[in-house]
This record gives sequence, C-alpha cells and structure tokens, in this order.
Amino acid sequence: MDIDSTLHSEDVFHIKGTTDTPEVLVDPVKGLVKISGRSMPEDPKEFFAPIKERIESYAANPVSGSKVIFKFEYFNTASSKIIMEIIDLVKAIGEKDDKVVYEWHYIEDDDDMLEAGEDYEDIAEIKFEYFTYEE
Repeated sequence: MDIDSTLHSEDVFHIKGTTDTPEVLVDPVKGLVKISGRSMPEDPKEFFAPIKERIESYAANPVSGSKVIFKFEYFNTASSKIIMEIIDLVKAIGEKDDKVVYEWHYIEDDDDMLEAGEDYEDIAEIKFEYFTYEE
C-alpha cells in the first residue's frame, strides 16, 4: 500500500483504489463504510488489516443510520475470505445501530457478483439492498 495514497485524519480513513486494490472509506462522522473497485492485492491479509481495525473501531460506537456499501467490480478468491471477515465486522454495527443499511452494488448483468452478494447475505444473516450500475 502506497502511504501517499492513504489519507488518515482523526475522523476519516481513506485509501485510494488502484487497479489491484479497492477504494476504502470509513467516515465515522457521516456513518459511512464503503469498499469499492477491484480487490486482488498481492497480500490480502496485509492490505485489509488496517481496514479491519478501523471498521472494528467504528462498529464499537457507530452513529445512528450508518450506511455500509460494497461496490466491487471484481474480487479474487483470496479477497473473498477477507470480504466475509469484513462483513462479519460490519454486521456488528447493526447490534448498536438498528437503522444501519447494508448495500451491495454490482455491474448490471454481472450475475456472478449479484450471486456473491446473495451468498454473503445468507452466510452473515444480514439483509443487503441491491443496486446495479453501468460500467
């Protein structure tokens, strides 16, 4: 992860996306967690470790009406396990925020990505709102 591409302020955690890594935004003031783009980092555990820490920290004290958005164009098998771990972390937001909204965005006609969202939804026992977008 290029340190120049990461913005950390007291409140906002932001990593700019690359061709191999997703954009990540955790904004505790706005109650927003968003992961979008392509996820195929060389070392997913290393890449996602600080993200997971930040989400876990936010989940401990979320604002009411939090929004969690997953908007993947693609993720590889190595990332899929970590994404499930992240979904488990964001699921904890719902334990303290009964107005949390979970969104799964996928490219129109990408049935595989829709199915991935449905699988995560079933495994984690959370409810996604689904949205399509054009490439």
